[in-house]
Amino acid sequence: MDFAYNDEQKEIIKVVRDLVEKEIVPYASEMDETGKLHEGLLEKLAAQGLLGVAIPEEFGGAGLDAITIAAIYEELGKGCAGVATTVAANALASYPVIIAGNDDQKKRYFDIINEDNLAAFALTEPGTGSDAGSVSTRAMKTEDGKGYILNGTKCFITNGGVASVYTVFAITDKTKGVKGISAFIVERDRPGVSVGKEEDKMGIRLSNTTEVIFQDVHIPADHLIGEEGKGFIYAMQTLDLARPMVASLAVGIAQRAIDESVKYAKQRVTFGKPIIKHEVIAFKLADMDMKTEVARAAIINFLNTYYAVPKRNYTREAAIAKCFAGDMAVQVALEAVQILGGFGYSREYPVEKLVRDAKIMQIYEGTNEVQRMVIAGFVANK
Repeated sequence: MDFAYNDEQKEIIKVVRDLVEKEIVPYASEMDETGKLHEGLLEKLAAQGLLGVAIPEEFGGAGLDAITIAAIYEELGKGCAGVATTVAANALASYPVIIAGNDDQKKRYFDIINEDNLAAFALTEPGTGSDAGSVSTRAMKTEDGKGYILNGTKCFITNGGVASVYTVFAITDKTKGVKGISAFIVERDRPGVSVGKEEDKMGIRLSNTTEVIFQDVHIPADHLIGEEGKGFIYAMQTLDLARPMVASLAVGIAQRAIDESVKYAKQRVTFGKPIIKHEVIAFKLADMDMKTEVARAAIINFLNTYYAVPKRNYTREAAIAKCFAGDMAVQVALEAVQILGGFGYSREYPVEKLVRDAKIMQIYEGTNEVQRMVIAGFVANK
C-alpha cells in the first residue's frame, strides 16, 4: 500500500530500496556477525542524504517530511534493523535542536552531521531506564556564569561510541525534579568525554550501543539548547515524533518476514503441493499481512494528525503506533520462523535475525509497558 505517495516520494523510496537491495541485504548476515557496518556503507548512506533526513534544507539537510522519513525507515528496516537504527539515531539526536535550538546552534550541530558524521541522543542512564525523569547527570554552572561543567554517565546510547556530537540531558537544578533538566550540545572531542562499555546485544548487533562518560566536561553557555529547565519537555517532544519512526522500522522487519515466508512457502512442497496452498500456512500469512498493514495505517494516522493539527498533543497516537507495531513485529517474525520450520531456526536463513532484531522494538524509545501506561492514562481521562 503506497498511501498515495507523490512522485518525489516514490522516487526517494525507490532509491532507498535499491540501495538496501544492493548494499545492505547481501551483507546483513556479515554485519550481524561482526557487529560492524560493511566497509563503505556509511559513506553510501551519507551520499544519499540518509544521515540528515530530518535536517532542514537551509542547514544542508534533506529536509524531508515525516511521512517520507517513515517510508525510508521501513525500507531500511527490511534490509537490516541495525543499519536503520544507526541512521534513525541521527534524526533522534537532531530533533531537540530542531525543536528548540537557535540558528547558530543548528548550524553548528548540523554542520557536523553534514560532514558524514553520526550523532547520538544521550538521555538514558544506569539508574533511569523507562523513568527518564530521574536523570542524575549534572551540569553545574561555572563561577563566571559563562558555561557549565558536565558530570555523569549515560548508557545504552545508540551511536555512543561512534558519534561526533551528542545531545545530552542533564540536571541543572536538582531541587526542581524534571523541571530542572536541561539539554546541551556536546561535541565528542571535548576534554572529559569518553566511551565506556560497548553492549554485546541480542539483535541490531551492528548498531553501536555504549556507555558515554562525562567527567568535568566544560560546556559553553551557548551550547544550552533552548531554555534551562526545559530539557525534559524537549526530550518528550522528541520521543513523540521518534516513536512512530520506530514503528515504521518495525513494519519494515515484519514486511521482510512476510516476503521471506511467501518465497519459502511457494518453493517448499509437502503432500504434493507448495505449502502456501495449505490453509494453515495461507491463514498464517493472511494474519501476518493484516497485522503489518494495520501497523502501517496507525503510523500514517499519527503523521496525518501531526500535520493536520501540529500544535495539539499527539502523545497517545505516537504511543499506539509504537506499541502496536513493536508487538506486531515480534509476532510476525516468530510466525516466519514457524513457517520455515527448521530452516527458520537456522542462521542460514534471515528470519531468525528478524526475530532478534524485532525484540528491541518493544524496548527502546520507551518500553511497550510504558506506552500502555501512556495510552491508559488518556483512556482514563476521556
